[in-house]
Amino acid sequence: MTAKQWTVTIYLLLVAMTLGAVLTLGIFVTATIFHSDSYLVGTMLDHYNEGVLMAEIFRRFSYFISFIALIVFVFEGNEYKHGRRDNYAMISAFFVITTAMMFSAIYTPKILAMQALGAEATQSEAFEALHLGSEIDFKVLAVALSVLFIRRMHLMFVQK
Repeated sequence: MTAKQWTVTIYLLLVAMTLGAVLTLGIFVTATIFHSDSYLVGTMLDHYNEGVLMAEIFRRFSYFISFIALIVFVFEGNEYKHGRRDNYAMISAFFVITTAMMFSAIYTPKILAMQALGAEATQSEAFEALHLGSEIDFKVLAVALSVLFIRRMHLMFVQK
């Protein structure tokens, strides 16, 4: 394989891993954490403490997603620079970068800050709106990662 083929392969692997992580966190981890009473024996977590656990998982994930946003920016910027432009890839990359950075630099820190104020702060309308925004952002990120992966896979196998 050429250096270009290795680069594209590693890039696609990272995009696919990120999509898998987003889906795993969104589908399995949140469902398990927020229904911990079904799994724990003798220990009951209230909704606030379940949220604290989930926020810590997302805080740690935000480092990874920020790194992936940088990788997408560098790879897609390099593709653009070398004249290998594709509108679908560029648009989906823009959404990946934007939603990843919104998640890691806006939503996660604000949710953590509100949680630090106590359980009452997490029951406010402001927190609910912030949380809903983060959920929508995460779903858009999943769709954008899917589109980016599928489009880059398609471009890898289509001869121009």
